[in-house]
Amino acid sequence: MTPAIELAKKANISFSVHEYQHDPKTDSYGEEASVALNVSPDRVYKTLMVAVNGDNRQLAVAIVPVSGQLNLKAASSALKTKKLAMADPKQAQRSSGYLVGGISPLGQKKPLPTLLDDSAGQFETIFVSAGKRGLEIELSPADLLRLTNGSMAGIGR
Repeated sequence: MTPAIELAKKANISFSVHEYQHDPKTDSYGEEASVALNVSPDRVYKTLMVAVNGDNRQLAVAIVPVSGQLNLKAASSALKTKKLAMADPKQAQRSSGYLVGGISPLGQKKPLPTLLDDSAGQFETIFVSAGKRGLEIELSPADLLRLTNGSMAGIGR
């Protein structure tokens, strides 16, 4: 049981957990989940950690579909910061408590500003990492935003 799943249980929301065999040689964890679970890559979202103003001690979370990419400029604007850069992977792991490729937006060690791409609004449920490689949690975008105290913005491309 990961902290992400424990948080969802404690919040008493509707969710499903999906497990699949993770291939350690994979290049794209999100695409791997999409193929393994037979779900459109538009509904599987990757959790990215970004450094605010280039400071790896000041992080935020950006959640975008695996079929697209993060628009750093749009995310920076949504967070009302000067600029964003991708966080150092080691710092992302330390801050979140999860390994890269299994970082969940849910149940991180400390709450961080969180943005969910507005494309999620078209789906009843989306898939995000449940806190380890080979494990996804399916939940509504509204519940994800509530549990992360996040907001929706056009941050993908």
